[in-house]
Amino acid sequence: MSKYAFGKTVNMNFEQALDAVTQALAKEGFGVLTEIDVQATLKKNLDRPPYKILGACNPQFAAKALEAEPQIGALLPCNVVVRNDAAGKTIVEFMDPDAVLELVQRPEIGKIAAEVRSRLERVMAAI
Repeated sequence: MSKYAFGKTVNMNFEQALDAVTQALAKEGFGVLTEIDVQATLKKNLDRPPYKILGACNPQFAAKALEAEPQIGALLPCNVVVRNDAAGKTIVEFMDPDAVLELVQRPEIGKIAAEVRSRLERVMAAI
């Protein structure tokens, strides 16, 4: 997909995908801290298909990362996007923690990022 995200098109409508990804995240230890409704926010200026950004956090890994690098909070949480494209297909995309946390250039952060990515890949496989 890109250097900073991975994902897939799912055979679900938008609401079903939101529910499925939230449940799959929970099974991997992630909670959704924030939900940004981009469609509603931009509706004032631009009509667009459904698009939500979920701020997912696994407290265990977030705590380890913050202990190792207190400034890393600027790169947290892991964003998960659920959106419809112009053709109406539903797409789920995940921020790639390996790519983002590579900015920190610390081996202990790299290990955390690899484990978080592995869990997000399992979330993607489950939906």
